[in-house]
Amino acid sequence: MQAVHQEPAVRLPLSFEFFPPKTPEGVVKLRAVRQQLYAHRPEFCSVTYGAGGSTQSGTFGAVREILEEGVDAACHFSCIGATRATVREQLAELKSMGVKRLVALRGDLPSGYGMGGEFHYASDLVAFIREETGRDFHIEVACYPEVHPQARSPEADLQAFAAKVHAGADSAITQYFFSPEAYFRFVEESRKLGLDTPIVPGIMPITSSTQLMRFSDACGAEIPRWIRLRLQGFGDDIASIKAFGLDVVTDLCDRLRAGGVPSIHFYTMNQSVATLALLDRLAWGE
Repeated sequence: MQAVHQEPAVRLPLSFEFFPPKTPEGVVKLRAVRQQLYAHRPEFCSVTYGAGGSTQSGTFGAVREILEEGVDAACHFSCIGATRATVREQLAELKSMGVKRLVALRGDLPSGYGMGGEFHYASDLVAFIREETGRDFHIEVACYPEVHPQARSPEADLQAFAAKVHAGADSAITQYFFSPEAYFRFVEESRKLGLDTPIVPGIMPITSSTQLMRFSDACGAEIPRWIRLRLQGFGDDIASIKAFGLDVVTDLCDRLRAGGVPSIHFYTMNQSVATLALLDRLAWGE
């Protein structure tokens, strides 16, 4: 399957997501990865935040470096287990660093912890950030075209998204998906509720079938049966998996771009090769 794509009339904004490296070697590698991706002039780069704030120092450190490199940085910010006082302190620190963008999330608890904290939902965090800082931060939130795995129903999940928007979110980034129909259906349902917040599709390059299956099972992202079967058919043939993945995700991005998405957010997994190949196939730099 060779993806066929349309040349964009206007260059679509894009952004990249990274996670905080765990080793000094990882820090050095991520610096090189960022420099390669900066060639595509991202609108911003985001850095994830571990369960219960477990990676806070690494997250803040990576955010600081991105800002020093002259690129806007969005800091992921989760609230489970947090108090108003600790969130207030962290917001002040991020503001002093020059951060102007946050990705506000409920977040996951570290294993063995109870619910705890003064925030139970991402909408609580968004409302608190607005109360404390006004319009100092552009607030991104998460949304799930294929329904959050812990949601009681699709309707409840959509209402949870609406609560985050009503609390003050500026825009949303989706969980990754491979069905453009799921994305467009979610946008349509959101608009019916009167939500005009930009909804940015999150894109995951395919480089490993086992990794993709593991991530998808954990986060509730659907892998269409035809994609799953093709990946399984390649066995350990990494080159074929990557070539097939590039075709699949290029076609996905083309269909999203043709459908008028506001921008695209790439989950890089701290790697540059797959994302750069995808952007090259999409003629993004032209």
